[in-house]
Order: sequence, then C-alpha cells, then structure tokens
Amino acid sequence: MAGLLAFAPAVVASPAAFAQDSATAIGNAADSAPATAPAEAANAVAPAETAAAPAAAVPAPPRLKPTEGVGMPRPGEITLQEQFTDTGRQARWIHDAVLLPVITVICLIVLALMLFIIARYRRGANPTPSRTSHNTLLEIVWTVAPILVLVVIAVPSISLIAEQYRPAPKEALTVKVTGYQWYWGYEYPDQGIGEFVSNMLPPEKAVENGEPYLLAADNRLVLPAGRPIKLIITAADVIHSFAVPSLWVKMDAVPGRLNEKAFTIEKPGVYYGQCSELCGARHAFMPIAIEALPPAEFDAWVRSQGGDPAGNANGEAPQTAAAAAPAPAAPRI
Repeated sequence: MAGLLAFAPAVVASPAAFAQDSATAIGNAADSAPATAPAEAANAVAPAETAAAPAAAVPAPPRLKPTEGVGMPRPGEITLQEQFTDTGRQARWIHDAVLLPVITVICLIVLALMLFIIARYRRGANPTPSRTSHNTLLEIVWTVAPILVLVVIAVPSISLIAEQYRPAPKEALTVKVTGYQWYWGYEYPDQGIGEFVSNMLPPEKAVENGEPYLLAADNRLVLPAGRPIKLIITAADVIHSFAVPSLWVKMDAVPGRLNEKAFTIEKPGVYYGQCSELCGARHAFMPIAIEALPPAEFDAWVRSQGGDPAGNANGEAPQTAAAAAPAPAAPRI
C-alpha cells in the first residue's frame, strides 16, 4: 500500500503531461511536413518523367529489290548458281574444273572402248573368239587408273568439307532458325529480337514486289554482308532442310537437335532458297528469302526491331556507382 500511495501523484499528473507531449509532437510534425513534402514529391516526379520519355523510333531500311539472276535460278540454267560465299566459290570450282572434266573424260573413254569392242570383236570380223583369260598389264592399268582418279577428286573435296564445317568465329552473328509445317521462324538471341515467322507471299504480291513466285517471303531473314554468320538450325515438328543454293548453305533441321552452319555473305542482295527435305503436304511452299544488308543498314534494322546491334541483350547491366562503392567499415567497439 505504501508503494501504491507513493506512485499516486505521478498517475494523477500524467494526463496533463501526456497532453503536453502530444501537442509538442504534433507541432514538430507540422513544422517538418512542409519541408519534407516537396522533396518527396520531387523525388517521386523525377523517375516518372524519366520513364515517360520514350526511346526515339528508328526507321527500318527500305526493302531491297532482288537482282535478276542473282541469288535465284535463271531460266534454262543447267549449272550451279553464281556463288556469293568462299565455300560456294570453292565448291563451284571443284564442280566446273575437276568433276566435270573427269566425268567427261571417263565417259568418252568408256564410249570409245565400247565402240572399239563392238567393231573389233563382232562375229563378222572375229569368227573365232579369243580365249585370253588374263592380261597383267591391263589388270594393273584398270586398278591404278581409278585410284588416281579418286585421289584427284579427294584432295580438293576433303578441303571443301573441312571449310564447310569450320566453326564460326566468336564475333559471328548468331541466328536461330526453326522449321515448322510449313514456314520458318527466325530469332536473334544476342540482339534481343524475338522469333518472327516467314511465310510465302501470294502470287499477286510477289509479282507486285518484283520477286519470283514460290521463292518470295513476307518476312525475310535479314543478315549483314561481310560479317561472319552462325545459324543454329532446328525444327519443331518434322525434319526440314534449310537450303540456299547461291550461298552454298544446306543443313537439315531436325526436331530435338541443334545443327550449326557458318558462312559469310560477300555482297548485299537478296538470296532465295527452299526447304529441301520432304516434310508434308505443303513442302513446296516453304521459301527462304535472305536479305543481306551493309553493316550500317543492318544495325539500323536491328534498332528498328527494338534490338541491340552490339549484341548485349543477354549481357549483364552495367554496375552503378552506388552498387560499386565499397560498404562502410563497421565501427569499432
């Protein structure tokens, strides 16, 4: 009881003290409110103004017009198309300067032998047939000659195969190509451009654009000229084949597998191809149209699609000064 009586004056006086403390706190809050409110409002408006400023739109380069006979088959053409890659020109040289002469010479030799045998050993000129069963010199010739022919063909062919499967350099542009029934999908992962699809143009639209029907596509695969390119080729349903004859590009698109093809286009232009693997009812209506642009125009096209030409779409954001600053040392006790 003595303790309770000792605290009684403090309890009686507490309402007045609490009221005075409350009034003091309200006054302090009222004094500080005008000073802090504008600062907070300014801080809130600044990010909003920054976010509201849209990025300047970059127009896409004009759509290239194809050149007659370049990147497409020509009427009455019986040889390979004109090539616009290093491997393509090497392959065409092997075809024109090695394979065709060898084939021609072999065919003429075989034809001459057949005509000679028909004339020399016919019944009228040779009533008593020869019974010769072995000829050592002849057997050596027809064994060594084919070996030499194969060596002549093999040396440049092995070099071409090595070039076709040479890995792309590190700075190559990477494009993912996906085959669908019955269209193509293209994606630029490093530039941050999502997949878009490419379908065949209707006949009247192809004629209006001055493009060959069955080869013209609504959305072309845009690539830079003079820069290494790496295609990652796959399929989503059945096996397709991505083939562009004038670039010496042909690679199967297999579901569940990633095949790689590297090449460099030598000059700007439009290059056409088709799916080269029977893939269903509309297999003949899967055109490929590649538009090769000069590097500066290709960078402008990437920006027009909302991508980054430098290929930093998947990279880490630069570190801010605040994040990079070292943490303050803990105070010593």
